[in-house]
Amino acid sequence: MNKALTIIRIVFGILIAIFGANKFFNFIPAPENLPEAVMNYMTALMSTKTLYLVGAVELLAGLTFIFNKYGALMAIILMSVSINAVLFHIYLSPSDIAGALILLVLNIVMLYAYRDKYKDLLAV
Repeated sequence: MNKALTIIRIVFGILIAIFGANKFFNFIPAPENLPEAVMNYMTALMSTKTLYLVGAVELLAGLTFIFNKYGALMAIILMSVSINAVLFHIYLSPSDIAGALILLVLNIVMLYAYRDKYKDLLAV
């Protein structure tokens, strides 16, 4: 991995780890005056403990990118979180979509960076 991708991988890992840890410790305050649909969605995620699963995936993915261990695997797993974040913002909170799009783009960059690891998986 070249230096630029290494820096992107580490920064991406730190950001993902912070947002994953926030799902457990709530140190980033939630925005005020959220639409009712967003509140209902987040309440459902919290009541079913699904938000903790997402947080665990994000935290684990962040650590794998920071330490460059199993990053190729976690880039694939994290893609489901990235796509769901974009879909959430498209349908429920379009004004805040920038962060979700950045997450998706960086995830795609990581998939590209680890493309050699997927050759056997994608072999015909």
